[in-house]
Amino acid sequence: MAGYRSFRDFDWALIILAVAICGLGILQIYSATLDTAFRTAWWRQIVWMAVGLVVMWFSSRIDYHTLMGQVPILYGLTILLLVLTPLFGRFVWGSKRWIPVAFGFHFQPSEFAKLVIILLVARYLSEMNKDRLDLRDVLRLAGLVGLPCALVLAQPDLGTSLTYIPVVVTGLFLGGIRWQHAAAIIALAVVLAPVSYFLMKPYQKARIESFFDPQKDPTGRGYQVIQSKIAVGAGGMWGAGVTQGSQTQLRFLPIAHTDFLISAFAEEHGFVGVLVLLGLYFLLLMQIVQNAQTAPDRAGMFVCMGVCSILLFHVLVNAGMAVGRMPVAGIPLPLMSYGGSSMISFFMMLGLVHNVRLRRFVS
Repeated sequence: MAGYRSFRDFDWALIILAVAICGLGILQIYSATLDTAFRTAWWRQIVWMAVGLVVMWFSSRIDYHTLMGQVPILYGLTILLLVLTPLFGRFVWGSKRWIPVAFGFHFQPSEFAKLVIILLVARYLSEMNKDRLDLRDVLRLAGLVGLPCALVLAQPDLGTSLTYIPVVVTGLFLGGIRWQHAAAIIALAVVLAPVSYFLMKPYQKARIESFFDPQKDPTGRGYQVIQSKIAVGAGGMWGAGVTQGSQTQLRFLPIAHTDFLISAFAEEHGFVGVLVLLGLYFLLLMQIVQNAQTAPDRAGMFVCMGVCSILLFHVLVNAGMAVGRMPVAGIPLPLMSYGGSSMISFFMMLGLVHNVRLRRFVS
């Protein structure tokens, strides 16, 4: 196990930014669940944050090269868990995503698959050790990531399966994909996009249809988006104040402590509050990019940029669906939306980034 010189080597900016975002999330979860069946969710989120910080510490202690050396085992275990999830998983909101464990807790394998994919892409591309990738390299990596993506899609969980794609795209771009191959992949995606619509589940088709025309079914398919946009608009410049948002407190805004937390936050903290929140995310992402730039090797750079791509994708999609610019995909807001698996997995990702940083100080 590699060491480091002192606590000064820690990336305190990364840690403080992550905790600050979590703090805003806990405050909003408290407000959004006040006098509801989920009223204890805010202190549970505090527990998850504490656990996440501990997990971040441990994931930064084991050299990421050692972790990448175990990728075949981790990948096989991930595939096994994703296969078992539909068989033994808990059925919630139309899909089986969680496997029950001890003491009433549930484990979501698809969340932790993100870390394995980050390590997989980093190992695969760093071992290539060449400036340009061949088509065979691209197809092999796409197949390796496509398998867990397909298994998650079968749960069905379209949103989480889509979060794996930015890691591959970022890795291929930084790894040196040829422009001809990139153009062919984009063209193929454009052609297959309309076909994929007919392969979707009914609820997934409903989300796409409500994205294009939410007013067509304002009390059904379009209800979430319409209420979310009303909440965001009601916040104005400064917001209504904590526990004062009418859409949130009168329960017009659905699942305000998970998927639409940013809508509730916008209603109660206004444009200025959202600007501050997005500013914190921007600084966090830039801190990760800085660690990528100063990484001791290509593998570390790929790890950091993989984490950055997933975080950015989550923020863009979650914020976009809150204002009707993205289809509702069930993608949580990183470090803010309520959920233990999501919180811990994001802290583990930040632990990988911290891991890369600490390896710079190894003598």
